Amino acid sequence: MSGFQNLANDDETSVILGYLEGIENGKAFMEIAKKAVREKPVILIKAGGTGAGARAASSHTGTLAGSDKAFNAAFLQIGIIRAMSIEELFDYAILFAEQPLPKGNKIAIITNAGGPGIIAADSVENTKGIEMAQFSNDTLDNLRQKLPPTAGLFNPVDVIGDAKSDRYKDALDIVLNDNNVDAGLVLLTPQAMTDVDIIAQVAVQVSSNFSKTIMTSFMGEASVRDSISLLQKNGIPNYPYPERAVRSFARMAQYVETRKLPDDKPVSFNVDKARAEDILKKAVDSGKATILDEAKSIIEAYGFKTPQVVLAETSNEAVKAAEKLGYPVVMKIASPDIIHKTEVNGVRVGLKDKREVRNAFLEMTSQSKRHMPHAIIFGVHIQKMVKGKEVILGMSHDRNFGPLIMFGLGGIYVEVMKDVSFRVAPLLRRDVESMLEEVKVFPILKGVRGEKKSDINALIDAILRLSQLVTDFPEIIEMDINPLMVMPEGEGVVAVDVRMGVFEKGKQRGENS
Repeated sequence: MSGFQNLANDDETSVILGYLEGIENGKAFMEIAKKAVREKPVILIKAGGTGAGARAASSHTGTLAGSDKAFNAAFLQIGIIRAMSIEELFDYAILFAEQPLPKGNKIAIITNAGGPGIIAADSVENTKGIEMAQFSNDTLDNLRQKLPPTAGLFNPVDVIGDAKSDRYKDALDIVLNDNNVDAGLVLLTPQAMTDVDIIAQVAVQVSSNFSKTIMTSFMGEASVRDSISLLQKNGIPNYPYPERAVRSFARMAQYVETRKLPDDKPVSFNVDKARAEDILKKAVDSGKATILDEAKSIIEAYGFKTPQVVLAETSNEAVKAAEKLGYPVVMKIASPDIIHKTEVNGVRVGLKDKREVRNAFLEMTSQSKRHMPHAIIFGVHIQKMVKGKEVILGMSHDRNFGPLIMFGLGGIYVEVMKDVSFRVAPLLRRDVESMLEEVKVFPILKGVRGEKKSDINALIDAILRLSQLVTDFPEIIEMDINPLMVMPEGEGVVAVDVRMGVFEKGKQRGENS
C-alpha cells in the first residue's frame, strides 16, 4: 500500500490506476488512499465482487451486506473513483491525464447532428453530479449572430449538418468563453460538407486558448480515424460514443468536489459508554451470540429513544399492560429463538381494545409454538404504537473494513426492496447525508403531498450515534434497529425494535459475521 503514497509524490505521475481483488487491512488502506487522493486522482477497478457476501448472516443488514458493497462504500468515503470495467478505467484515465480539472460541473455540447446531441444531453441529465450549462444572454446573442437561423442555440448547440470548421470554431469560441461553462464536448458525425480533419485542428487550437476540459466524440470509425489521431496527439480525448465522454466528465467533476471537502473528524456524542460496556461484557461472558432485551438498554446508553415495553406472560397480563400504556398498542412474540417474528405471525400492530389484545396473545403464542415447537417463548412484549416513517439502521462486520453501517427502507420488505445504502464506520456527517440521498425513498422523509417533513436531523444524529457505538465496541458484529420511526420535524426518532449479534469468545470471525 505504500505504492499509493509513492505515486502520489511522483512528479511524473498525473493519475493513479489500479486493479484490486482484495486487501488485508481495510482501515490502513483507507488512511493511505485518502492521502493519495488529496494529491492525485485514484481510479481502481475492483474484481471479484460477486463472491463472499453474508452467507451466514441472520440479520437484515447482514443479509444485504457483502464485500463489494463495503468496497464501494469505502471508495465513496475516500474519494477513489471506481471503474466498473476495463473500458471505464481507461476512459477515465485518459481524460484525467490529458485535460485540466474543471472548476465546476457544468458542460456544454456542440454538435452537427441533432440525435447525438440529444443523446448526450440525456446522458448528462441522467448522470448524478453534472449539469447542462445555462448560457448567458451575451453567449446566446453571439451565437445568434454567428450561426444560421436554423441552428440550435440553447445547450446543446446544434451547428447543423452542413457545418464546416469555421462554424465549429465560432461556436466553440463563444461557448467556452462563457463563465457558466466548465467543460465542452464536441460531437461530430461526418456528412457531405464536413471538413473533419480541419474541425479536429480547430478543436486543438481552441482548446489551447482556454483552461477548460475539452472532449470530443468523432463518430464514424475509418472516416474520422486520422482526425482522432490528431486530437489524441494534442491531448484531447476522443470517445467513440458521447455517453462515455459524459460519464468520464462526471467522474472528473466528482473528483473536483472530493478535493474541496474539509478534513473533518467523526462527531463524538456524550454517551454512557460505561453502561453499554457493562451490559455487553456480561452478554459476551455468558456466551450469548444474540442480544435482544439488553440491546435496547445498550442503544439507550448511546442516546436512542425507545418506547416503553412490558413483558406479558398471560393474556390477562397483556390486557393490563395495554390498558396502562394506552391504545393502540403493538404486540410482539417474546422469544430469544425467534429472530424474524413476522415469519411466525409473531407481530400484531394497531390493537385498539382489550378483546383484540386478548385474542392476539392467544393466537401469537399458539402459532409461534406451532411454527417453531422448540423455541423458548416467554410471552409477548407490548408497547404503545409509535407513528412515523419506518426506516432501518443496521450494521454488519465486514472482514476487510470492519463495521459497515446500513440505512434504508424499514419494515419487513427491506430484503425484497433492497433500497439501502452502506458506509464504513466511523462516519462523518457528510457520509450520512450522502447515504440518505442514495436511497430512493428518501424524498418521502422530506414530505410529499402535504405531509410534514420528517426529523431528518434527528435521523442523521441516530446514524452517527450508531457509528460511534459499533466503533467503540468491535465485539458487536451484527445489528438491526428495525424499525426506527422517524417522527415529524422537531420530534426526533424512536427505535422500536433492536437486535444485536456479538462476537463469541473462542470463535473466529466470519467474513461478514
